[in-house]
Amino acid sequence: MQKVSEINALFKLIDDPDEEVFNTIADRLLVYGSPIIPDLEHLWENTLDEATLERIEMMIYKLRFQDLKEAFTKWNADPDASLFEGALLVTQFQFPELALDTLRHQMEKIRRNIWLELNNYLTPLEQANVIRNILYNYYQIKGVEVNYEKPEEFLIASPLQFKKGNAIANTLLYAELCQQLTIQAHFINIPKQCIIAFYASDWDPEEIVPNPQEFIQFYVEGTTGNAFSQKDLDQYMLRSNIAPKNAYYKPLTNAQIIKKHLIEFAKCFQSPTLQYKQKDLLELADLLT
Repeated sequence: MQKVSEINALFKLIDDPDEEVFNTIADRLLVYGSPIIPDLEHLWENTLDEATLERIEMMIYKLRFQDLKEAFTKWNADPDASLFEGALLVTQFQFPELALDTLRHQMEKIRRNIWLELNNYLTPLEQANVIRNILYNYYQIKGVEVNYEKPEEFLIASPLQFKKGNAIANTLLYAELCQQLTIQAHFINIPKQCIIAFYASDWDPEEIVPNPQEFIQFYVEGTTGNAFSQKDLDQYMLRSNIAPKNAYYKPLTNAQIIKKHLIEFAKCFQSPTLQYKQKDLLELADLLT
């Protein structure tokens, strides 16, 4: 009863014109966590003052972000955390009320359709062709140019729901499918690119090798699923004045991929009114090791 009384008292003070008073109220409400969000939403529906509405919206955002930080910390600490679940957490940042089970169901449908076309006798290039045909022909997922004015196209929900995504979203989808299907293909860290490398069957990911690119048979551009050679990649790096490094050819861990994802996604929020989102996304990225 005392808890309910305090929350109601804090709600009555949420429109206090003194910013210091409001910040104190906000800090106190954060202690109660996301269970009070429905009450805040009810308060929002019954409030007319624009400034107070903005304060309530920011309070709801802070409560959700607090939960998201905890979820990222838990995901990062799990050695078996899936790439897909990490990508869903990034999606929740922008669309906190999105039904994630719908995305999980769609992902499973795609995985199963690809799995039905695979067998133990396919070469890596034939496996890549199966994935490309299912993703980009059967499901007609399109690749779009990276546009920081369209943050939704950075999220894995975009290709799953709307059949289009930019290089990051589509490559995340491709990399997760390879993980689920135990295909020797991984997201690598080529500068300014989102690329999947297909490794030879005798390559051991646990073994430290000086030249991992020697085990790579070919590459796939995640936006469209098209394959290309080491020679093509060498020419790109030469044109872009990128000095070759062995580290570029090592598979990224799931945490490294999601960190890269968060940093790129944060660039969508550079306007003064949205910079708080950029700051929070970079804070999430800093949680990942």
